[in-house]
Amino acid sequence: MAEDPSGGEKTEDASGKKLSKARDQGQVAKSMEAISVSVLLAGVVALYFFAPGIYKKSLAILDDSFRFDKVPVFTDTEVIHLLFHYAEMLFLILFPVFAFVFLAAFLSSVAQVGFHISWSVLQFKFSKLNPVSGLMGKFSLSSVMELLKSVFKLVIIFSVSYFVIRGEIVNILLLYDHDVAFILLYIMKIAYKIAIRVLLVMALLAILDYAYQKWKFAEDQKMTKQEVKDEHKQTEGDPKVKSRIRQIQMEAARQRMMAEVPEADVVVTNPTRLAVAVKYDGKVMDAPTVVAKGSGAVAANIRRIADESGVPLVEDKELARNLYSMVDVGQSVPEELFQAVAELLAYVYKLKGKKM
Repeated sequence: MAEDPSGGEKTEDASGKKLSKARDQGQVAKSMEAISVSVLLAGVVALYFFAPGIYKKSLAILDDSFRFDKVPVFTDTEVIHLLFHYAEMLFLILFPVFAFVFLAAFLSSVAQVGFHISWSVLQFKFSKLNPVSGLMGKFSLSSVMELLKSVFKLVIIFSVSYFVIRGEIVNILLLYDHDVAFILLYIMKIAYKIAIRVLLVMALLAILDYAYQKWKFAEDQKMTKQEVKDEHKQTEGDPKVKSRIRQIQMEAARQRMMAEVPEADVVVTNPTRLAVAVKYDGKVMDAPTVVAKGSGAVAANIRRIADESGVPLVEDKELARNLYSMVDVGQSVPEELFQAVAELLAYVYKLKGKKM
């Protein structure tokens, strides 16, 4: 079971946030063996198809390079020019093989982890130049595993080569009777046979290594219960802080609501438990609007402010209950309460000597 340096046991699977952060830092489950096998396979296949062309073009370059009948004496500039000319020709000859190898490396990497550029990996870090940490890394468990895999690969290559050559030993002994071209072609066929057999075994090793890398990555990324709680707090917020923020928001909303009470036309009471302040302005409102409401201490505060501001207090238990339960602050009175509210406002306006 993986353990955290602080002593906590890592028992929880990694969260999506931690996996995403690890991916940004270049930490992914990737098997280098799979990439190596893909590169070698692409190189072998490319050489198999392009070898005849490479052979003919190489002979043409050799033939041309040993012809001195046109220019008997070369200057230093001409020698440099010829060097670059032949280097360019050699690169063009081998370019298809290079392209196959590069494409295989790219696709095998994308197939494992998807396409993602991790810029943090490309950044220069002085810690990478520390010889002590580098030396300690050579004796880590992963380094030992890599050493064992390298030894195992050497054993595979040697064993496959031995059995293939032993099977061809009779034909090899008869090569002295053939010309150089035939011997070269035969050697290439043997090399191709060895490469294919080695790659088949290496492919199996790559599959096993990929499964191991995925398992190891999942184990390394596991989290302790405390880490899960801390991440949840960072994502969702600390419950205490959130509660405090809600309290502040509610207090601010209550203060704004109380500021609307002096502008109300009437406050409907229950008479002591509930209080609902209603306002109507025909120029800007389609219907009467509840500008404040509350129960208990809030209702008492609404009644106090209304009394100080000269806003009429009208006791109507049923209407107060309906307005309190059916209408939120800032909303218009629903149609089923129009009649009752209209009668109430008409009564208040009559007391004030205003017209409805």
